[in-house]
Amino acid sequence: MKFFNAGQIYAADKSTIEKQGISSNELMERAAVQIFNWLHLRMQGAQVKIHLFCGIGNNGGDGMALARHLKEHGYNIEVNVVNYSDKRSKDFLINLDRLKDLKIWPNFLERDCGFAEIGRDDIIVDAIFGIGLNRNPDPWVAKLIQHLNHSGAFILAVDVPSGVFMDKAIEDTNAVIRANHVLSFQAPKLIFFLPETGVFSNQWEVLDIGLDPEYLAATETEFDLMGKNEVLPMYVPREKFSHKGTYGHSLIVGGSYGKIGAVALAARAALTVGSGLVTAYVPRCGYVPIQTSLPEVMVITDKDEDCIKSIEFDIRPTVVGLGVGLGTSPETAEALSGFLDGIESPLVIDADGLNLLSKHKELLKKLPPKTILTPHPKELERLVGSWKDDFEKLKKTKAFSKKHDVIIVIKGAHSITVYGGHGYVNTTGNPGMATAGSGDTLTGIITGLVAQGYAPLDATIFGVYLHGRAGDIALEQTGYQALTASKIIDAIGMAFIDLFKMPEVPEQEGQEES
Repeated sequence: MKFFNAGQIYAADKSTIEKQGISSNELMERAAVQIFNWLHLRMQGAQVKIHLFCGIGNNGGDGMALARHLKEHGYNIEVNVVNYSDKRSKDFLINLDRLKDLKIWPNFLERDCGFAEIGRDDIIVDAIFGIGLNRNPDPWVAKLIQHLNHSGAFILAVDVPSGVFMDKAIEDTNAVIRANHVLSFQAPKLIFFLPETGVFSNQWEVLDIGLDPEYLAATETEFDLMGKNEVLPMYVPREKFSHKGTYGHSLIVGGSYGKIGAVALAARAALTVGSGLVTAYVPRCGYVPIQTSLPEVMVITDKDEDCIKSIEFDIRPTVVGLGVGLGTSPETAEALSGFLDGIESPLVIDADGLNLLSKHKELLKKLPPKTILTPHPKELERLVGSWKDDFEKLKKTKAFSKKHDVIIVIKGAHSITVYGGHGYVNTTGNPGMATAGSGDTLTGIITGLVAQGYAPLDATIFGVYLHGRAGDIALEQTGYQALTASKIIDAIGMAFIDLFKMPEVPEQEGQEES
């Protein structure tokens, strides 16, 4: 699913109007009907007070049209026009006149006006600003927004929460609606998934308003949303007449005294995701722990007891996953440099491997094309530099990816895979996965997929999805606090099975079991 920017959405509206021979107001009416149907299905005529706050642009026009449908179906409504400018959109004025024809007289809110009390059991419809907002709301509008946020009422936002921008950071968080639910037209918005703006959209849902499908399909976007439907075509089925050699050999390089568990988790994840063979390369102190805890995994040890001081082996791995628990000693940095000089396999780098790259930037020139980097926010900052907001973080990550020809996973609540100028936003995962070893598990999953022949970008996107989905499945048994990395690995198999589960069809009313 694509994320369209504001300009592309306006272009989609224009294309729809031209191709379908409708007016802009008719398109607005479609949107209003969809919002009304959503509300009506849930409220069934309940006489809860609905306060509609409408701006004087097209977002406000949507709210006005919705108010008309609610009134015609007997709902208890109050319409408020937020008069933040002298300019009025044409479609806003059309719908204002239609309201007046029904003898509905809105309250016009102006600078220095008082705000009416709103009950905690009421509903607020936020239709103040839309996707075109490009400056901070006036101070009095910000006070209104704070009044709505503090009311305790359920807030339903039309398209986006008022006060957020589509393509830049929020400057005043007190001037943004904190929506309980957002009804987004045609497609979700990227801002729902970024940490700094996503907090204002507690839940979201997409309403199809029939925008021109040809335009939408042909339009290139910078970001895509990756759910089950998007990753399922990446899945590579197993052949009947195959063997363990068919599915590659993963080498996990890492570990230091006290951090051998990170290698164990990564190796077990690579094995569980389907790598035909897995070998762990660890310091000598890791030999017994790996051999005893993971009988399926082979072990090669460094000459040093406590840390890796050279990376030398006589096997030919399909892929190398490097960095988990590695440490950042000068000897290890030297070993990494020498290893990169002769690397022939695809590479996945995490944890201390990333920290070594950020300390020794000259090593970046030695990375194979499409090396996969999986940093958490602090590791990413060490690589690409600090940022002032999420938009600058994405910009810097894209630039770094292009410069060094690397695939980067920006780990977070919605992990984003970046390669070149494109980003892929993940839909799976939960807060319980913020736990020790979860990142090591992701490294192993991606490494194991590359071993099986998945292209590096597909392996990364698919691996991030499987990792999150396994966490979601494990969560059902553990709850958030008790979810561990080992439980995530245990659920990888169920995450694969879940790819092919069809959604349950609800039984029709009156249907009896045979």
